[in-house]
Amino acid sequence: MSLFVSRFDKEKLHKNYLEVLRVVQQVDRDEFENWFDGFPDRDGKLIDEFQTTFNSTFWEIYLYRLFKSQNAVFDWSQPAPDFAFSMNGKDIIVEATIASNTQGKTPEWEKNPATPLPDTFRSMNVESIIRLANAVTSKRAKYQKSYKHKPHVERKPFVLAIAPFEQPNFNLQYETPMMALLYDYYIDEDAYNRNPGAYPNGPPGVSLGAVEKDNGSKIELGIFEDAGFEEISAIIFSTTATWGKVEAMSKNPDVERYISTVWHDEKKALPDQISTPSMLYSERIQDGLMVFHNPYALEPLDPKVFEIPGVVQIFADKVSRKITRQRNGVVLMHRQVANLLNR
Repeated sequence: MSLFVSRFDKEKLHKNYLEVLRVVQQVDRDEFENWFDGFPDRDGKLIDEFQTTFNSTFWEIYLYRLFKSQNAVFDWSQPAPDFAFSMNGKDIIVEATIASNTQGKTPEWEKNPATPLPDTFRSMNVESIIRLANAVTSKRAKYQKSYKHKPHVERKPFVLAIAPFEQPNFNLQYETPMMALLYDYYIDEDAYNRNPGAYPNGPPGVSLGAVEKDNGSKIELGIFEDAGFEEISAIIFSTTATWGKVEAMSKNPDVERYISTVWHDEKKALPDQISTPSMLYSERIQDGLMVFHNPYALEPLDPKVFEIPGVVQIFADKVSRKITRQRNGVVLMHRQVANLLNR
């Protein structure tokens, strides 16, 4: 059962899928097939959806490989939610979802490589917040309607795993939109860039309270600051779990490839920016992963479950509302892959 034996005419295949079918990318495809190995197709539609919609299935396969790398013991006896497993001695339920573009707005796969990167981030971050909020609220409703009273779900941490694919340059957001949505803590990079001398400790964190959608309705921020979303134990999130991770891990000798990254090291004042040929580069499946904990969760997620090298965990205190980050070693913030391909 191969992910890359096309089942549809070309016009039905997703652009991201078509982009990885080049002959010289066989090693990359083999790497991803390795991620996929052992993942059951419970509804018989997984390969079809991978080839025609791509991102959501890619994210599920990434998560499977992540959990498998930590020796998770899976229970596939139930059709839903997406994952039920035991990891590091704890039972967990995980539902996977992605943030997609608003209808009528440019999807991430239509990004124009010639378009320069944005020099301000507020509008891009607000769009991310809105789409992430939609993903969280829809899956919370799904939990309440369909999962809440299932015997294999009750009394276990319920974790959402969300990947952002909502717009071009989604990979630049790192933690900023999710921090704002969950804890109403917005990292104002624009203010810092306008006047860095005013912020010697880096970009300031501010409260936005709410953000406004195009139709004028508002989304209240800080959904983990009270018990309103107590069903959700935590959110797993990554902006680096993209096809670029496959390319970063495959060490494909058939492609001239360069990896540009930003890493955070607690021992250093500033993040490290590194560019290196892919054959000299090393990245793990968990690098770039973040886990945001809900202090009001009915079934809290034990932080020890994700005390994994390279993973960042974020906590908020109920009383002081102080936000703390637990970084397990040096952590990946951003990655960009440059392939020198002959089309």
